Amino acid sequence: MTFQRARTDEQRSQRRRQILDTAATMLTEMPVAKLSLNELSRRVGLAKANVLRYFESREAVLLDLLDAEVQEWVTELERAHPPGDGTARERGDRLADILAASMARRPVLCDLLSAQGAVLEHNISTEAAIRHKHAARQSLQSLTRLALRHLPELGTEGAAGLVETTLLMAMTAWPCSRPSEAMLAAYASDPELAAMRPDFTALLRRTTAVTASGLLARHETRSGASPATP
Repeated sequence: MTFQRARTDEQRSQRRRQILDTAATMLTEMPVAKLSLNELSRRVGLAKANVLRYFESREAVLLDLLDAEVQEWVTELERAHPPGDGTARERGDRLADILAASMARRPVLCDLLSAQGAVLEHNISTEAAIRHKHAARQSLQSLTRLALRHLPELGTEGAAGLVETTLLMAMTAWPCSRPSEAMLAAYASDPELAAMRPDFTALLRRTTAVTASGLLARHETRSGASPATP
């Protein structure tokens, strides 16, 4: 395999984009746990050592991909879902539905999020960690502003809490909603067992809606306002 070094910033950026795009395609075919640097290198058409010229590790590739996926998701939410009318409760339920449905449509994002703490944030340099956390902070701020547009009654602190709870539930619920072959067979064997299989979208929607209602109630109690219309 002949390696041609990227000479310009544009060429290096294109090479990094090629690697990220290939990783994203692979994640439509396999979970994060099965994506190897060897297979990624083969599909990109570069030796493993040459891929490592652009990313310090497999985890660094996936962490950059996570940051890009989150940014795309936030952009989609901002453009496609303007705030609606109704009571605070109604708007909270609507926001919960928007967040849950949009995440369910992005399995690659959910898989990367679920692997973030245990896998992706390991085997990376301090510089990569700092870069990732700055990107994550910006995304969280954007999501908080989005939640505030739908539910200004929450205030910044409440909106941030709602976003954090939604993301943490998504990170937990996603792997639980993707059972192994043995668990699928167990669910198929007994309707009572099948009822125990988590539904990612329903679970995320319910958690977000209940959290929004609780935060609204706490805010109203502190401010002395009348409870939101149920």
